[in-house]
Amino acid sequence: MQQSFERLAIDSHSNARRGRLTTAHGEIDTPTFMPVGTQGSVKGVSPRELHELNAQIVLGNTYHLFVRPGLDVLKHFGGLHNFMNWDGPILTDSGGYQIVSLAKLRKITEQGVEFQNHIDGARAFISPQIAMEIQPLLRSDIAMGLDECVPYPCQYDYAAQSAEMTTRWAKRCREWKQRNVEMAKPEFADSMLFGIVQGGTFEDLRKESAQAIVDLDFNGYAIGGVSVGEPEEEMMRAVEWAEPFLPGNKPRYAMGL
Repeated sequence: MQQSFERLAIDSHSNARRGRLTTAHGEIDTPTFMPVGTQGSVKGVSPRELHELNAQIVLGNTYHLFVRPGLDVLKHFGGLHNFMNWDGPILTDSGGYQIVSLAKLRKITEQGVEFQNHIDGARAFISPQIAMEIQPLLRSDIAMGLDECVPYPCQYDYAAQSAEMTTRWAKRCREWKQRNVEMAKPEFADSMLFGIVQGGTFEDLRKESAQAIVDLDFNGYAIGGVSVGEPEEEMMRAVEWAEPFLPGNKPRYAMGL
C-alpha cells in the first residue's frame, strides 16, 4: 500500500493541522493519541478494547522487544501485529531513549550504542543500521531513526555534539532503508521512516537540528528529547522552535507528549 499524508485543514492562527496518514495497516486521522504498547501489549487494555476506544495506532518499543521476548519470537509470529493480535497501524521507536535512560554500562560512540540490558545484564549493541534491521522484522508501519536523547539538564556543548551525531545517524538510517527499498524488499517498502529532531533546550540547536533532519528528506518528522523532566515551558518552546522548519505536507510526531 502506498503511504501518504493529506493535510485536510490548518488553523491560520496557531498552524495546528488536521490530516490523514495512510499506512499499510490503515488510515490515521491526525492529531491522534497513540497508546503505548511497550512490550507488545497496552497494559490493561485488549486489542478489541483498543478498537472500541477508537485507537488508531499503537506504539511499540524496539529496545524492550529486542530484550524481551526477543527477535526470534517475533520473527516466529511474523511480526508485531500477529504477536499482539492488533491489525491496525504500529509505530516503533528506535530504542535510543530507552538505551540511555534504562540500560546499564552504556557506551555511546559514532558507531552506535553498546549496553547491558536492564533485565539480565546481557551485552548488546545497536547501531543505526541494526535499528533499521530490527524494525522491519517487527513489520512496523512507521519506524524511527536511531537518535540520542540527551538528559535534562544538559550542557550546551554536549547537546550540540549529540544533535550533530543524531543527524549523522539519521543519514545512515535513511541510506540503509533506501538501499533495501531499491532491492524491492517489501518489508522495507511498506514502512515509513521518520527522522528525529534533537537539540536539548537550546533554541539554536533545535533550529539547526530541525533543518539538518529535514534536509535528509524523511517520510515524516519527530521532535524528540522533550518531556524528559524539563519544565513545561521549556518543553513547549523546544517544539515551537522546531515546528517552522518541518514541511507542512508531511506528518509530525511530538515524542512523549
